[in-house]
Amino acid sequence: MQILIRHAKNYVRDITIAILAVAVMAGATLWQPHLLQKVISAILADDSSQVLEFGIQLVVIALLGVAAGLLNAVFAARISQSMAADIRAEEYDKIQTFSFGNIETFSAGNLVVRMTNDVNQVQQLIMMILQSLLRIPILFIGAVVLAIVTIPRFWWLVVIMIIAILLSSQGIFKRMGKNFFKIQNLIDQNNTLAKENLQGVRVVKSFNQEGAEIDRFTDNTDELVAVNTKIGYLFTIMIPIFMVVSYLIIGAAILLVGQNIVKNPKDLAAIAPFTTYLMQILFALMIGGMVSTFASRGMVSLGRINQVLKTKPDVVYDPKAPKEKLSGDINFDHVSFTYPGDDQPALRDVSFKIQAGEMIGIVGATGSGKSTLAQLIPRLYDPTQGTVSVGHVNLKQVNQQSLRQAVSIVLQKAVLFSGSIARNLRHGKPDASEQDMQWATEISQAAEFIDGYEDGFEHYVDERSANLSGGQKQRLSIARGVIGHPKILILDDSTSALDARSEKLVQEALDKELKGTTAVVIAEKISSVIHADRIFVLDAGQLVATGSHQELLGNSPVYREIYLTQKAKEEPNE
Repeated sequence: MQILIRHAKNYVRDITIAILAVAVMAGATLWQPHLLQKVISAILADDSSQVLEFGIQLVVIALLGVAAGLLNAVFAARISQSMAADIRAEEYDKIQTFSFGNIETFSAGNLVVRMTNDVNQVQQLIMMILQSLLRIPILFIGAVVLAIVTIPRFWWLVVIMIIAILLSSQGIFKRMGKNFFKIQNLIDQNNTLAKENLQGVRVVKSFNQEGAEIDRFTDNTDELVAVNTKIGYLFTIMIPIFMVVSYLIIGAAILLVGQNIVKNPKDLAAIAPFTTYLMQILFALMIGGMVSTFASRGMVSLGRINQVLKTKPDVVYDPKAPKEKLSGDINFDHVSFTYPGDDQPALRDVSFKIQAGEMIGIVGATGSGKSTLAQLIPRLYDPTQGTVSVGHVNLKQVNQQSLRQAVSIVLQKAVLFSGSIARNLRHGKPDASEQDMQWATEISQAAEFIDGYEDGFEHYVDERSANLSGGQKQRLSIARGVIGHPKILILDDSTSALDARSEKLVQEALDKELKGTTAVVIAEKISSVIHADRIFVLDAGQLVATGSHQELLGNSPVYREIYLTQKAKEEPNE
């Protein structure tokens, strides 16, 4: 609830108006039966003037209640929409501070559900608090008091009805709460299945797995339907039980009044408001129980949102760190790293120094830790042990903006955002001019296809860059990486989708245009790093050899095996 209280402080005036409107509406509802009793008494007394007077009061009170209800609905909707938007923005801002490790802990699909479905549930919770949860206590207490005041000797009927309804509803509401918790988890699973299937649609169709994927999704959906249906059945049982209890009590009240009407003639006018108050008590208990049950679903969602907001990012920058220009020197000092949830380290006691301006190649078998090592340099993760330094500054003491300006990483899987090419390139340099973009795209060889578009850099990139080939995505990704003139450029197998000619042109352009930039090139193919100043060889997370191509052929069995294997694959093609 702390989240709601924190955001509610921004809407104190609107909340006050909504609460006052609820009070007026509930008061009008409670006072109408009392006025009705007076109207009936006036009719029985054949007093037309009082009938008119109380009749007018009854109409005025009814209109006042309707107006208050409308006012409450307007302000409750405004407050719930605004607070939900604020909570969603706070959650999104928090996620932007997460490291890769935090994202992997929750999963992207799970976070999307928490920002959409869970926030929607909280929005409904706020609406219920401002409309129903505030009104129900007033109605309940007022109806109990006025029912007893109306016919005091029937107080025991009121007590019996309340106890009977509470006992009959206790088990039903408890079972509903458990099922609401299941629903949120099933929605999470449903979203994840749909996301995985749509992202991997090519794989699904290539292996003719449409039927299997449909079965998986159907099983999850059927379970979700079953839980929702169970909640519907519980509601179906609950309402008749409540109605039977209330009608039995009302029937008993009418019977008792009829038996004693001669002794208590005033009860004839009182029985109508008395039964109305009984129905209001029923309404308050029934709606209160239903609202509290639905509110429990909102509280579950609020708890899930709170988990995100309370999560501490794995990577935290020192806000007092001075902004400075970092050089291209890189130093790993006994670095080890284990991914969250894994038992085995991805890197083990890795140490090396790279001088500014060097070109370093990193090779190794799949799973040897090449990409992990690269991701530690821009501090996408923090090492489990040891220190990583850039420009002779420990990354845990560096200014975030200084590091982002100094280090640029181009990942193997090129990720582009929907929007113009220019917008994507400006992720690497927000104030990039067209001249900057032209320079960067010529280096990456992306200018070859961009120049063919009539709208040039304003050409639209579809969602998930579906209108671009793999090679085009990688070229734009490289252009985005170099446009900011970084001191350190990391290429994580980022030319794997390029043909040999394009890859050679990119390497030549990088050597020519980015002199003085430290280049860390991770590659599966040794041909991509054969001309590097030094080559690091990784095996099972350990740095097992360092040297030039020729040196490693002579003294590194691991490197020699990789080289000979790749050479053997190339010779038949030749």
